[in-house]
Amino acid sequence: MSNDKQLASTLAAGEKQKTWFAALRRDVFEQRKPYAIINADTPHDLFHVLGIPVVTNQWWAAVIAAKRLSTDYLDGMNARGFHEDLCRYCSMGLASSLIDLGERSPWGGLPQPALLCARLTCDCMQRVFAQWADRLGAPFFALEAPGTKALPAKWWELSRDRWEELCEPDRLDLAVQELQELTGVLEGIAGRKLDLDALRAFLDKVNQQEEILEDVREMIATAPKCPVRIGEQIPNVMATQWHRGSDWALNHARAFRDEVRARVDAGIAACPGERKRLMWVGAGLWHNTAFYNAFEESHGATFVWSMYLPFGPDWYIRHMGPGADQPMRALASRVVTMNEVLHNPPYAPAWMVREAERNRIDGAVVLMPKGNRPAASGTLFITAALEGAGIPTLLIESDMVDARGWNEQAMRERMVQFIEERL
Repeated sequence: MSNDKQLASTLAAGEKQKTWFAALRRDVFEQRKPYAIINADTPHDLFHVLGIPVVTNQWWAAVIAAKRLSTDYLDGMNARGFHEDLCRYCSMGLASSLIDLGERSPWGGLPQPALLCARLTCDCMQRVFAQWADRLGAPFFALEAPGTKALPAKWWELSRDRWEELCEPDRLDLAVQELQELTGVLEGIAGRKLDLDALRAFLDKVNQQEEILEDVREMIATAPKCPVRIGEQIPNVMATQWHRGSDWALNHARAFRDEVRARVDAGIAACPGERKRLMWVGAGLWHNTAFYNAFEESHGATFVWSMYLPFGPDWYIRHMGPGADQPMRALASRVVTMNEVLHNPPYAPAWMVREAERNRIDGAVVLMPKGNRPAASGTLFITAALEGAGIPTLLIESDMVDARGWNEQAMRERMVQFIEERL
């Protein structure tokens, strides 16, 4: 097993994604099975329950970045007149459909979907997805992002049982109405009706999955040294999230938890020389994930925290009452404020400080992608909150999928200075 992959679960998660996408392409091209392209903050659960495969826009952008193709696509977008500050994370999928890289295209490119779906969380979203839908010859279903009047900083205390209060009844009414409209579209694609009992069972299984990941989160927070670095937390968590509610996802979450528990019990640390615990704030650095491990040997600095593992247990779990409308309403509550709690004040800053304290964090590295408005503006509030709580932060102005502005030597020098002078 390679040095950067210490867990068998990590290899299994990667293999799952490869075999799943190969099967998807076979089903779509050979059997003409419909699929959808959707954003990460849309109700995947409806698609899963109705048996419509999905490709997540952000996952696809991360795949492109990991394959070192983002420069070709983004330069091509700029050459076609798209402005330099367009959100790369959201527009990378559009770029992959506009620009033909031939045999270098990841897995041969994306075939025509039956639907594209996104939540309108920023100004670019509607235009990007509308143009993408036109290019692919598919309809686009947009979900609103209604503003909130209630801003409880400690949202995690309400999200499981008091989600109606947290997300506000009037906002949920709108979200439920939209999900019902979306359901009608999906039923037409799937050729069958949505079974609300099946949706309830599905959401219960998602709750179970997140409770298992909560065990992992607690072990990482409390172990003397971190048993699994974030470079392996992320693929294990996200593979289960993209396939959430499935038997595979539940079984993989258990296998991941059991492997982490075995490492904790045996006193195995991802970085035996761990002296400083770091948190990574923001989306993954998909074009250069090796950066996370670069300071372990020289400085004992280990990235032990990212949002991907703890966010699921804190946000996805929804305890439902007996009413027939509860499954749809609970799902709507998860969708209607998902991005906001990750980026907007006071939600995100309060949560990041709480997580830093739980995980004994010595310092935080904050990624600020200028082209991504919610993430970019929100990180400034997060940085101020962490510094105010006595946690040194390093703000990096770079992008999660765009490698063009990344200077490896300069970034490493900044990290060394940060570790040596502030930690």
